[in-house]
Amino acid sequence: VLTNKRPTTVASPKQAGAQGQVEVKFKEVTLYLVERKMGSSRRNFLTRLARSKGFRVEDVLSDDVTHVVAEDNQAEVLWAWLMGHGLRDVSRLAVLDISWFTDSMREGRPVRVETRHSIQVREPVVSVSVCGHLPLCELAESSEFNESKGPCLAFRQAASVLKSLPSAVHCLKAIQGLPCLGEHTKAVMEEILTFGRSFKVEEIRCDERYQALKLFTSVFGVGPKTAEKWYRRGLRSLQEILTEPNIQLNRMQRAGFLYYSDISKAVSKAEAKAVGCIIEETVHWIAPDAILALTGGFRRGKEYGHDVDFLLTMPEMGKEEGLLLHVIDRLKDQGILLYCDYQGSTFDVSKLPSCRFEDMDCFQKCFLILRLEQGQVEGERGLQRDPGDSRGWRAVRVDLVAPPVDRYAFALLGWTGSRQFGRDLRTFAQKERQMLLDNHALYDKTKKLCLLATTEEDIFAHLGLEYVEPWQRNA
Repeated sequence: VLTNKRPTTVASPKQAGAQGQVEVKFKEVTLYLVERKMGSSRRNFLTRLARSKGFRVEDVLSDDVTHVVAEDNQAEVLWAWLMGHGLRDVSRLAVLDISWFTDSMREGRPVRVETRHSIQVREPVVSVSVCGHLPLCELAESSEFNESKGPCLAFRQAASVLKSLPSAVHCLKAIQGLPCLGEHTKAVMEEILTFGRSFKVEEIRCDERYQALKLFTSVFGVGPKTAEKWYRRGLRSLQEILTEPNIQLNRMQRAGFLYYSDISKAVSKAEAKAVGCIIEETVHWIAPDAILALTGGFRRGKEYGHDVDFLLTMPEMGKEEGLLLHVIDRLKDQGILLYCDYQGSTFDVSKLPSCRFEDMDCFQKCFLILRLEQGQVEGERGLQRDPGDSRGWRAVRVDLVAPPVDRYAFALLGWTGSRQFGRDLRTFAQKERQMLLDNHALYDKTKKLCLLATTEEDIFAHLGLEYVEPWQRNA
């Protein structure tokens, strides 16, 4: 057994006592020290040392941990233990030898992870169907950072195919004939099946630029171009950005840094339900006949997400105008609105159809950060927050979109996702049905008109497809 202990006090930037009166300096890094081989006395000493230098150290292995540090542990045993610990995504962890910890303590900051620091298994611990899509997602992300749209799309499509497979893949023959699996993808899968890892993905993970851009884009309001600009200025950590006098953050970025520890954490289904109650009560207090729907990953049945998305409209055309502004004012009056970015509608029905799909539609929308209280969340766990954090609340990102009621079905389909499902559906519409589909309309190019739809089922019927339930759209 590696460790079964469950101490209750954990470092928190707001709870200086657990850090020995030292504030957390490196909020993007959360350490967990494996007690096996290291011993409890040495683990306690190294924990105090790290906290004294401003590192956050968890006493309990959880989904908040980013770096696992072990000493003299057999890789296979360590990884098998990690896989069985019930974490949502083990592949995102940096599993490191004590040498990385020693180097970081000497430098007084988290040093760049190099190949020599990583603890990797030589034999696969899990099958490709379970973990193979995750390295492909990292390859897609790296391609996106390099502005390589073609490879980025190819890797995302391949990851979607692997994720949707009903059973484990133990050899490449099992996937022959499947769509979207190119030679590069097959090479990555072959490495995983043979060695339990992808050398290309490991190389990317250890790349300083990839690490920096991944970190910077984890901040609300920071895209790849801004992240690249900061990287080229020699910045490598969030702390360096905040202390760089020549960087002027916009409102969204300032909010992103201010609430980083909260909104970088996943939102649970229980928290999403609590947010839904707040939004529903607010919207129906303003307009009792308003139509409101949860969208995004939570509508697809996901247990966790990055934010909570809602679609709202009114039964009568035009009545939705100004609705979001009233909702914003009401949230502000309740004292729970921490940040708001409102964007008015630019939708123009005379400009339909759009021949080019845009990631963001033209409907009025607002991007919010709300204060969610512990008492509003049902369940034993309650809020997702750092152990030792006694605030009793956390910040949660919430997106509201308000289309006209005659566009509601198209917007609901688009905002429900997943991104790959939407892309595949649009491709099918265009290539197989000679139609253009987006969040605004479904246009039939042969009839030269926009087709009417009041429900998602209407859209699938126009496409000649059976209705796909939201929970089936996660690929």
